[in-house]
Amino acid sequence: MSPAPIGGEVTSVRAPGGRPAAGPPARSAPAAGPEPVLGAVRPATSRRPDRAGGEDPVLVVGAGPVGMTAALLLARAGVPSVVLEAADERVPVGSRAICLQADVLDILERVGAGRAVVAAGVTWYRGRTFYRGREVATLELPRRRGFPPFVNTPQTEVERILEARVRREPLIDLRRGQRVVAVAQGDHVELTTDTGTVRGTHCLAADGARSTVRALLGIGFPGHSFDDLFVIADIAVDLGHPEPERLFYFDPDWNPGRQVLLHPQPGGVYRVDWQVPEGFRLGEEHIREITGDRPYEVRWQSTYRFHQRRATAFRDGRVLLVGDAAHVMSPFGARGLNSGICDADNAVWKVVLDRRGEAGPDLLPSYERERAAAADENLRVTGDTMRFLVPRTEAEHARRREVLERGRTAEIDSGRLFEPFAYRDSPLTSPGCTGELVPDSARLGPDFTVRDGLLIRPDGHLAAVAPTDPHAALRRAKGFATVPA
Repeated sequence: MSPAPIGGEVTSVRAPGGRPAAGPPARSAPAAGPEPVLGAVRPATSRRPDRAGGEDPVLVVGAGPVGMTAALLLARAGVPSVVLEAADERVPVGSRAICLQADVLDILERVGAGRAVVAAGVTWYRGRTFYRGREVATLELPRRRGFPPFVNTPQTEVERILEARVRREPLIDLRRGQRVVAVAQGDHVELTTDTGTVRGTHCLAADGARSTVRALLGIGFPGHSFDDLFVIADIAVDLGHPEPERLFYFDPDWNPGRQVLLHPQPGGVYRVDWQVPEGFRLGEEHIREITGDRPYEVRWQSTYRFHQRRATAFRDGRVLLVGDAAHVMSPFGARGLNSGICDADNAVWKVVLDRRGEAGPDLLPSYERERAAAADENLRVTGDTMRFLVPRTEAEHARRREVLERGRTAEIDSGRLFEPFAYRDSPLTSPGCTGELVPDSARLGPDFTVRDGLLIRPDGHLAAVAPTDPHAALRRAKGFATVPA
């Protein structure tokens, strides 16, 4: 049986602007199962009238990929938003985040962007890891129908695709050159910018690692920064590979004691991450170790220190922190942007129900419960990776050396690739349910869905499996069941 929403009278699946949402080819056929848990329901829609909240929009601070995805998801649910961006214009410089995971592509496809992001990028299925010139590990990702496991699309391209959709969406008001200088809230939120005050029902702060909104709310951002430097460069070169591959080099003789990562990008460009010593300057001799005598062009480069930080609170009243405003982590494993888009997906449906008056007392607080747990897991995983990549103690150095020299493949950590977090311990999840994100979620939302005995949330996560009391499970998923923390 095909998915159907709980609530709302609708007739067809539609994308923002009323266009059909075709979705990607299915990765697998739906499994047979029992009848829907809530009996007869009507077909799904991707836009539902906003029945509460009056004319006040949701305020989104930050027009990066997370903020624009949030605004588009709100529009899909029929909710207007005002997006406030401090920069006067989008500056498409450098690749920045590049790796999008399949389930996140499904989220983007709900707003009509997933297939465009894939088409603009490079798909890779193999990752190869070397130690001192010897291949010690090979990762083979599954080749399947639908979206690939990962696609490398530069953040600048993702932003271009999303902004084009934002500017076509009448429910989104994108305002650039709007730096937030004050936040006030009660039964609504008011943001003051350099040019005036904007009022909304809620605020999603997607204004990055140096979040102004987070600072104005007095929310801490503890953590640590790594001493090691990384030079990141976009280099156009034809390396002659028969197909795109992720290449990771531990301790090559041309960067002794450190590592280098190569990721393919569209247009014959490679994203290269060098771990380097203090005072390092990228020169032709370094680049030639990768390109050989082939012609090349450095399109962009920058030097970074990586950080592991997490906000002390993800929510303050009607203000929710999403993306880098809530957490930052090292890029190995592609957990930054992917988890940020999942933050937006989690926050939006809860804000939508709160505006409609359909949210229980636990719903908005569950954003922090769920996404802080996801951030903690991502920080744990990336912390383990960084301890392997840049060991700080002699014991960590010795372990890394032994693992690499003996080729203990399962213990070689060049970045555990992102996967969505399961909300098993959420107060919204019924007992016995994993809270996992269901495959092929591009057609789900913006309402709850029942399929083969499963109650599925608007963000595609399982809320209940064949519940004995379907309506109690739905009320719990909407935040009406208080569960001790």
